[in-house]
Amino acid sequence: MRNKLVIPFIFICGLVAFVSCEKDLPTFLEYKDYAYSSADENGGAWKPILIDEGAAINIEAPEDISSQSYQAEISALKASMKEINSSQKKALTYWGNNAVVRWNEIALELIAKYNLIPGPNDDGTYTLPNPSNPEGPPGFPFAHPPYASRALAYLSVAQFDGLITAWHYKYSYNRAAPYQQDGSITYAYEPNDIPSYPSDGAVLARVSSNILSAMFPLEKDYLQKMEDEHLASLLLSGGNVPSDIAAGSTIGDEISEIALARAATDGMKNAQTPKAVSDSIKAAAFERFGWQWDNLEIPVRPVGLTPLFGKVRMWNVANVEDVRPIPPPGLDSEEFQKDVEILKNYADNMNEEYRAIANFWQDGLGTYTPPGHWNRFANEFMVEYKMNPLRSARTMAYMNMAIMDAGISCWDAKYYYHYPRPIQMIKGFKTIAGTPNFPSYTSGHSVFSAAASEVLAYIFPEKASLVRGWAEEAAISRVYGGIHWTFDATIGTDQGREVAKFTIDLAKLDGAN
Repeated sequence: MRNKLVIPFIFICGLVAFVSCEKDLPTFLEYKDYAYSSADENGGAWKPILIDEGAAINIEAPEDISSQSYQAEISALKASMKEINSSQKKALTYWGNNAVVRWNEIALELIAKYNLIPGPNDDGTYTLPNPSNPEGPPGFPFAHPPYASRALAYLSVAQFDGLITAWHYKYSYNRAAPYQQDGSITYAYEPNDIPSYPSDGAVLARVSSNILSAMFPLEKDYLQKMEDEHLASLLLSGGNVPSDIAAGSTIGDEISEIALARAATDGMKNAQTPKAVSDSIKAAAFERFGWQWDNLEIPVRPVGLTPLFGKVRMWNVANVEDVRPIPPPGLDSEEFQKDVEILKNYADNMNEEYRAIANFWQDGLGTYTPPGHWNRFANEFMVEYKMNPLRSARTMAYMNMAIMDAGISCWDAKYYYHYPRPIQMIKGFKTIAGTPNFPSYTSGHSVFSAAASEVLAYIFPEKASLVRGWAEEAAISRVYGGIHWTFDATIGTDQGREVAKFTIDLAKLDGAN
């Protein structure tokens, strides 16, 4: 694969050690609040995803700063700030001045917590997690990579649309923040000139809590606690008064409702099929191509992972068949036999470098999955480039839409071609990366990573060669692990890049550049 070892081995080992040390909380990015590189004053005119424009949700004008009600808010705020305690100060430091990062980290934390395969019943049968009975058993959800990609996409898109709306009204009404009105109020973070009404932080707190509560219903109490803490911090920072918070919360509620209405009808509820449907998909592939994937995991689940995820509604691709990759090699072809020898060679000559790369990109059970891995990278870049919350939300929205679309495209290919994995076709073959319970072609890691890296390369052009190198390494890692053919990885990388173009083309027209 081209540039397959772009990342120096010593760097990979360092990252492996870093991630393993974060096992209990694999998401926290420690950073100091910063001065934004731009206020994006025209952000309210950017094109949203779910709504037509920033003015689509009506927010009434705020009270004038000379009004009795506003002055009462200022007085109450000052009194509260004088009584701030140590835990509240700690919360101020935690939330910082870019809560897109923190709410994304909370999502990654929940994905890792719920990324556990439901076990078999005593009689050997399996019961699927059920959103109508989230307590289970088994508990809902199973946050596998398709589920994770979807949760992150809805979270990020709702944040983005909510903040475009907030920016529209911020610069329509131009009410300055409390610390800019009253010199006796000290702002907890780096000052900026972004108007405070409606509160962008309140938008993020409400919309994030709402979306994640829908995706992880057993965590509603925890998410409400985090929302309350975030909203309290916005006040105690000196950056908002309660009317700012109320207006932002209204935006968050309305955007959440729109986002969750889309989620309810996107087809995800049908992605995990009954066995009869799964068997019919398998039979159709065998009739079409003369091969079929067999699940060799132990214990064997009767249905592979989300056979109809490929039918879920995409964000920016009209028809999944438009991005379906070419067929894989026939099992009696010379190309296939050459790949068998490549896989055998890697297995027979496994070394420390290959193993470290396979482990670093594993993103298996109990982790935040490949989509989450790329969200972690994006968080780091957003802080490095000192993005404000609106521009950060834009980054996450486009990247996570591309990741979800790429995953849908990948799963379409997996179950359309139903291609067997190396462990099925090479006698006595063993993997070092488990046995996934879904077909081989194309590689999910490859497709997810390529799509994410292309969006990040668009937004951070200085990082283009770096992130594309990471994506290619993520792809080859699955070959080193023994669970994918090389063409799963190479074609999957091309597939992810092609899917990402649809999202990038949309981003180029949103008015942010």
